[in-house]
Amino acid sequence: MTRTPRWGITLPLQGHALAEQRDIVAGLAGLGYTDAWSSELNGADAFTPLVLASQWAPELRLGTAIAPVYTRGPALLAMTAATLAELAPGRFVLGVGTSTPVVVQQWNAVPFDAPYQRSRDVLRFLRAALAGEKVTGRYETFAVSGFRLDRPPAVPPALALAALRPQMIRLAAAESDAAITNWLSPADVPAVRAEAGHGCELIARIFVCPVTDRDLARAIGRRLLTGYLTVPAYAAFHDWLGRGELLRPMHELWAAGDRKGAGAAIPDEVVDDLVIYGDLGHCRDRVAAYCEAGLDTPVIAIISPPGTDVPAVIRGLAPTG
Repeated sequence: MTRTPRWGITLPLQGHALAEQRDIVAGLAGLGYTDAWSSELNGADAFTPLVLASQWAPELRLGTAIAPVYTRGPALLAMTAATLAELAPGRFVLGVGTSTPVVVQQWNAVPFDAPYQRSRDVLRFLRAALAGEKVTGRYETFAVSGFRLDRPPAVPPALALAALRPQMIRLAAAESDAAITNWLSPADVPAVRAEAGHGCELIARIFVCPVTDRDLARAIGRRLLTGYLTVPAYAAFHDWLGRGELLRPMHELWAAGDRKGAGAAIPDEVVDDLVIYGDLGHCRDRVAAYCEAGLDTPVIAIISPPGTDVPAVIRGLAPTG
C-alpha cells in the first residue's frame, strides 16, 4: 500500500509560550512538514495546541499522540475529538493509548485496569460515536447508554492507537487506522511493521537533540530515557526488541531506588540508537532512515538545551532543508 510521504513535528514547541508559536506553526507547511502532533504528559493537554494549529496552519494534518483512554470518559473523548474534526475536517487523527500507571493512577486517580481491553473498547465506541451513531452498549470495561453526538463531524477523524508490543500493535491494525509507537531505532522499525502489516499507517515520535556535543546530547537523552524505559510497558517493549540484557543494570538500580545510577547505567549504544543528535543535516538524514526502514510518519520531537534557536532547528530538520 503506497502512502504519501509525511514529515511531522511535535507541538507545542520548547522554549516558546503557546500563544507565541503562531508564526512558526503557520510556516511549517512551506518547509515541507505535513503533520503536527501533540503529546500529553504533564504540560499542555493533547487538544488545545491542535485547536490553535487548526487555524494557524490549514494545510497540516493534526494528530494527538496520545490522549489517554482512561483520563477522559468515552463520551467526553468523542466530543473533544468531534470538535477538532469540525475545526480541521479531513485532517485530524485521534490518537489514543493507555498512557502509564503514573499518569493514570498517581496523577489522575483512575485505576489502570485491563489496558488492552480498555483500548479496544474505546476504539470501538469512538468509531460508532464519531460516525454519528447513537451508542448503547456494555463493553468489557465500561458501559454507555444512549449517547449520541449533537454535532457529529462531517468527516469523522481517523483513529490511531499507541502500541508497543505485538498484541497491541495487532489491535491497532485491526481496530484503528494507524499504530503510534515511541522510542525505537530505525533498525527496530521492521519488527513493528511486521506486526502491523502494510495496511496500517505506522507513526513514531522521533527524539532529536540538535547539538554536536556528544556528551551533552547523551546526558539530555539519558534523562528522558530513564523516565520512559523504567515504565513496565517500555521495559517489555525493549525486551521484545532485544535490549533486555543491555538495560538490566538500569532496571536493577531503579528497583533499588538509585535513580541517578539507573540513568547512568543506560549504555551509550542504547542512547545512540534511540536519540538522534549531531548537526542538523545528520539529524535530518537519521530521521529519513526511519522512513527508509518502513515508517510512514516520523514525528520529530525537539529536545534541546535552553536557548536553542528552535525556529532555526525546525528549518534545518525540514525535509526540504
